[in-house]
Amino acid sequence: MAHKKAGGSSRNGRDSQSKRLGVKRFGGELVNAGEIILRQRGTQVHPGNNVGMGRDHTLFAKVTGRIRYGHKGPGSPTTVSVVPA
Repeated sequence: MAHKKAGGSSRNGRDSQSKRLGVKRFGGELVNAGEIILRQRGTQVHPGNNVGMGRDHTLFAKVTGRIRYGHKGPGSPTTVSVVPA
């Protein structure tokens, strides 16, 4: 009694779209006003001078200039600033 086993449905195959998070512009790079610097979930990196934060914690440049990453003090979170060109 040769017969084919019933083909079951796949239980995998569900996955969410990638969110493309991460650093988009690195330290020393020239950015224009409005350009996205970093996309993140939560405030892993805080906005510094001339940097704004969107509703989803995206950091963007408010002015044209060069990016500088740093800390405001010991034990403080990383900040990103834009030094006007």
